Amino acid sequence: MMINSKLKYVITATALLLGGCAQSTTTEHLAPVASKSANKQLSVQIGAAQQENYLQMLEGKRVGMVVNQTSMVKDQHIVDVLLAEGVQVNKIFAPEHGFRGDHDAGAHVNSSVDAATGIDIVSIYGKNKKPSADVLEDVDVLIFDIQDVGVRYYTYISSMHYMMEAAAEQGKQFIVFDRPNPNGFSVDGPVLDLDFQSFVGMHQIPLLHGMTVGELAQMINGEGWLKNGVKADLTVIPVSHYDRHMSYPLPIKPSPNLPNDVSISLYASLGFFEGTPVSIGRGTDFPFQVIGFDKFNNGDFTFTPRPIKGASMKPKLKGKKAVGVDLRESSVLGLNIDHLIQWHKVFKEHDEEFFTRAKFFDKLAGTDTFRKQIESGMSGVEIRKSWQKDLSKFLQQRKPYLIYPN
Repeated sequence: MMINSKLKYVITATALLLGGCAQSTTTEHLAPVASKSANKQLSVQIGAAQQENYLQMLEGKRVGMVVNQTSMVKDQHIVDVLLAEGVQVNKIFAPEHGFRGDHDAGAHVNSSVDAATGIDIVSIYGKNKKPSADVLEDVDVLIFDIQDVGVRYYTYISSMHYMMEAAAEQGKQFIVFDRPNPNGFSVDGPVLDLDFQSFVGMHQIPLLHGMTVGELAQMINGEGWLKNGVKADLTVIPVSHYDRHMSYPLPIKPSPNLPNDVSISLYASLGFFEGTPVSIGRGTDFPFQVIGFDKFNNGDFTFTPRPIKGASMKPKLKGKKAVGVDLRESSVLGLNIDHLIQWHKVFKEHDEEFFTRAKFFDKLAGTDTFRKQIESGMSGVEIRKSWQKDLSKFLQQRKPYLIYPN
């Protein structure tokens, strides 16, 4: 184990991964290298798979797990892996979409008991985002092991923040079993303004931050972003044989409406449409892969959203024929704001309100400047130029917390 004033890792012989450096450009895109990643993919080992590096820490400890359906080690859930090793798992903490990942976005998640293990499941989505001292009374160590997608408004990192904060306040150890970021090659978008802080944007980071959850946990801790500047007793179990330019197809969909790699790549670009009347395919078999509207045409692809249990029971434009574009064959790297600008232009031409949920859009963007720039008619190039100073500052700020090389 290596410790300094800001960081604590478990270093393995196959993962001497300290360092990493930011690119000289500000909007950073490190394109995945398919030929290299195809060979490396075989040797990538997620943090949870490296039991030799953490089981000793858990001996005699009462463990709480922040996990969901993505928390797999090959064909076994990490909870089952630890139980088989004799680890005392006392509680499971379930984020948005629930422990099994079968709840719609924003749906209420109830606390319950896991039928397979008899372990109490505590919801950390909704009103009780941070467990109280009473809830953590029978827990010594909290483990976070959830697959993230590297986009600021994806709420798993917000749940991690609150769990880290609870651990720090209650004197519990916090361990992150790290996993690759499928969008780790890109740093782009507006940096969050704290005036627009919310559960879909808690940290002063760009929309695409290019960090794994382990790296981000270190940054949250090191920058004093937890309430009252408390510091968590944080340990990260790194991924071995991983670097940021690798392609990393996810073996399990991270949430109901991100069913494949295309949707995960498009998520940052299309998520903004949630603050508009435009559908991005919720209620279809291809969410976050299409764009459409029912009142006028802006393309020639048609789809009709419908209720889908466990994914989208009340989708936008339910039962209406939407017309727009199909992006399932597109090759997207990073953030594309041209779709948003172009659809705003079409709405303006039809004298139709585009930002019907302006406050929510601003929360997603982490600022109201982005919306106002689009409304004023600024080009994508001009808007991107306005981000560069903040992005450059962020790339320098994150350097001490990077684990993996670029």
